[in-house]
Amino acid sequence: MTIVVTGATGHLGRLAVESLLSRGVPAGEIVAVGRGVEKIRDLADRGVDVRRASYDEPESLRAAFAGAEKLLFVSASDPGKRIPQHQNVIDAAKAAGIRKIVYTSAPFADTTDLPIAGDHKATEEALKASGIPAIFVRNSWYVENYNFADILEQGLVGASGEGKLSLAPRVDYAEAAAAAILTDDQDQQVYELGGPAVTKAEFAAEIARVTGRDVTYTDLTPEKYEEFLTGAGQPPFVAALFAGVERSTTGGALDTGSADLEKLLGRPATPLSEAIRAALS
Repeated sequence: MTIVVTGATGHLGRLAVESLLSRGVPAGEIVAVGRGVEKIRDLADRGVDVRRASYDEPESLRAAFAGAEKLLFVSASDPGKRIPQHQNVIDAAKAAGIRKIVYTSAPFADTTDLPIAGDHKATEEALKASGIPAIFVRNSWYVENYNFADILEQGLVGASGEGKLSLAPRVDYAEAAAAAILTDDQDQQVYELGGPAVTKAEFAAEIARVTGRDVTYTDLTPEKYEEFLTGAGQPPFVAALFAGVERSTTGGALDTGSADLEKLLGRPATPLSEAIRAALS
């Protein structure tokens, strides 16, 4: 059984490869795929089959997927470009005879108003149309999305009000994806993944407790938050995107709860305090 992991040169994909190895998958049965393969030469030294491929180069994907049976498909990182890139991956998987795909998607991708979810919804639809059995692991917000140095300096700023986020560290999402690709008897196609849900104010309070620092949460309107991000140097389109994420968070778009994550992990989600300490280190 050969498993291909795309995006293996990025944080999530690399951790997924590490999880597969820790779960006893022989290194020679793992194909780690990415663009800058020099970043994962150490995996090749451990026996993992490292292959260069780009989501923008269909021929490279077909070569990378040759001989594989399963695909852990880590989504591309550029919103707005992902739909054609992801179609290239799906086409290459079909050509290679891949029998199962696990795709890292966004929470409630088929129904949400979350601004970053449109590409994921389209990809899920394309995967269904491909005829390849697919599992969607819909990752909520990563603890690592936050710049803790800035938070400790100036506090946490947002516009999500009492909306809750199901925060989890990247390693939990990677382990869940690895578990999903290894299991053949899953009883569901979609997993809404995240840790125990907290408001931004509760998140700030936990950072304060862990660090012993005075950390507060400032809640703005989405419009004022967009201005804040622009003033902090973010490009206007990025500021507008994240202001939209905050607006959606108010309505529960990132509140998945932790049940599905814990089901795949076979253990409780990493406590938020531990995730914060790891991010700070």
